[in-house]
Amino acid sequence: MQQTKTDLSAFNDKQVDAVTSEEKRLLVLAGAGSGKTKTLLQKLIYLIEEKGVSPSNILAITFTKNAANEMLDRLIASSDHSGEYEKILYDKFKSKKEKELARFNFIKKYKWIESLTVRTFHSLCYSTLRTYGAKEFDNKFKIITEEKNPDEEDLSSHLATETVFEVFYKNVIELCEDKQYLLDLKRYVLDYIVDKIHVDSKFKMPLPIDGKYYTTLNGLKVRSKSEQYIADWLFRHSIPFEYEPLLNVSDFDFHPDFHIPAANLYIEHISDKSYSTRNKEEQFQKGELLLVKTFEGMANDSAVFNHALDVIIKDRLPEDFQRTRTLVFKEEFNRYFEDVREFIRMALRITGMIKVENTSLETVLKKSQLDQHDRIRAFYKVAIPLVQKYMDYCVNKSYLDFDDLIIRTISLFKNQPDILNVLQSKYKYILVDEFQDVNNLQVEMVKQLLTENTQLFCVGDDWQSIYGFRGSNVSYIVEFEKHFENAKTIKMNLNYRSTQNIVGASNEVIKYNKFKVEKDVAATKQSEHKIVVFAGNEVTESIDFCIETVKDLLKEGLKKEDILFLYRRSKMSNPFFDAFKKAGLNFNGKTIHASKGLEAKAVFIIGLSEGSGGFPDIWLEDRIFQVIKKADHDLLMEEERRLFYVAITRAKDKLYLITEKGNESSFLKEIPDNFTVKTNNPMKAVVENIPLCPGCSSQLERLYKYCPYCGVEI
Repeated sequence: MQQTKTDLSAFNDKQVDAVTSEEKRLLVLAGAGSGKTKTLLQKLIYLIEEKGVSPSNILAITFTKNAANEMLDRLIASSDHSGEYEKILYDKFKSKKEKELARFNFIKKYKWIESLTVRTFHSLCYSTLRTYGAKEFDNKFKIITEEKNPDEEDLSSHLATETVFEVFYKNVIELCEDKQYLLDLKRYVLDYIVDKIHVDSKFKMPLPIDGKYYTTLNGLKVRSKSEQYIADWLFRHSIPFEYEPLLNVSDFDFHPDFHIPAANLYIEHISDKSYSTRNKEEQFQKGELLLVKTFEGMANDSAVFNHALDVIIKDRLPEDFQRTRTLVFKEEFNRYFEDVREFIRMALRITGMIKVENTSLETVLKKSQLDQHDRIRAFYKVAIPLVQKYMDYCVNKSYLDFDDLIIRTISLFKNQPDILNVLQSKYKYILVDEFQDVNNLQVEMVKQLLTENTQLFCVGDDWQSIYGFRGSNVSYIVEFEKHFENAKTIKMNLNYRSTQNIVGASNEVIKYNKFKVEKDVAATKQSEHKIVVFAGNEVTESIDFCIETVKDLLKEGLKKEDILFLYRRSKMSNPFFDAFKKAGLNFNGKTIHASKGLEAKAVFIIGLSEGSGGFPDIWLEDRIFQVIKKADHDLLMEEERRLFYVAITRAKDKLYLITEKGNESSFLKEIPDNFTVKTNNPMKAVVENIPLCPGCSSQLERLYKYCPYCGVEI
């Protein structure tokens, strides 16, 4: 072990190698529970104390404000020999604001910590643009967020007064001042959000009894897409009409498809499903009423259908007929406001994807309009103008969202080499935490900051890359040496958190992933318990098992914060926590994504069933999003498995896997039996046990005390 002035006696060989390495491009692959944060902080301290590096030349990048604060807390605690700061930090009676104030004061007290740059990606970009970005963007900008009070950053004094959603909604209303945009949006909302005409009818609830599936622009329900087209044509041309009015000329009641009073005209639309109209036509002739027939074949070509309707209707309208009509968003979308909100949420999603994937709106629109499905073409036709208007609005108002912060910083570095040179000269050592979570934009920005002399020190675990759904790209850590030339990798493969059975099981599960870096993670703790797999016949059995087990754990001396319940999606937890509340039990429950970085002595993973609503939860998502980024089923499955790996490795001593009998998650089958003990409530025998006489083997009734055939006592 290398001799240094700093005490590294508490570190293993791999950790020491990472801390003392002089490599210009270094990836530390840190398995779960291997002490990655401890190693990263020691690297920082080693650079200052051992190598004489000025703290102002060090940049440490994290993903969340909490992670940055945790890093600062540990650095303060390492300098505060009085222990005063740790007392404040762990004082349950101190408020969050009191602790933040203490952190601020202690940072000011220790100048070497104050000189460090410990930032999230977003706060680093924020300060860079504020300080140097005037040539790129208004440096008095405001941050626009999806929430009023975002948790990630302490930017409350610099937030826009409106949220991203509010701006989108306002811009939709403004775009709808254009009649054609309003009609296109309404048609998309009615077809694909309200009526869901792209979904098989057996999945639509409730089904219309009268067979009228299609909603017209004026809110009527009609029987076919062709009839919808006729109704919409009339609405767009401000021509009042009646749909299926009751008519009796002389012999019987019937309902012609359309009546246009201003033209004194009736329309019957004929499809292959239509009944014979001969009897109706006779009635029209008797009443000397004007009837025109349209046919399904005409609807196959919109230009032909438009021309036909022009010829049929327009010339029959009075010369003074008023053909203009003002369309107002509030009136046209009355009853459909929540459906418009769903459209906006989808538009928000593609906005982030477009930015992270660094593609242009023009490219996305062009690609979308070549799609084979009308639904995809229709969505992007109305979504792209909205995204463009949002971007223009933000520029005009001097707003930047979190993606914009990075995009504008990258642009600043490209366009202003003098500014880039200032930061490259300042940050000679760049440390990046949780490198498995980086996206395209973040990596591009890090690369811009590097020179031949910059030391890049990245810490992460490809086995714990679980944020692909929000843009992270696991290839940057798996193929680190491809993205950063002359790079070296150090693997930290000792798990100090979990027991041998837990680590062994997690290793076996992750082996099924192909796109990964091979690691042989070993546990330093012996196993006192096997992993418990409980398969309930129904959810109530699983709940009862969990309640009784938690009670036993509490009796053994565990505290409620020592017990953690994890689940793939929040809705899985509802029946469990309702029952726990009734039983007087209140502890830790989190989605697996939210549990990243946490640990507990006992962990329960619930909802481990196969199929919809279970885990793995493979969701290829809407084809709409595939236009921007293709989803791969195998890669999604690998991310689900990494998520299961993260859940398993939160457990320190005891792990309980809760599933359904006969519908066990495929992940459970990937854990060898030697790591687990399986338990459930035994099922009753299907065949009833029939009593037999021990003497003559005759079949007996249950109430017999003596065999009636041989007299033997039962």
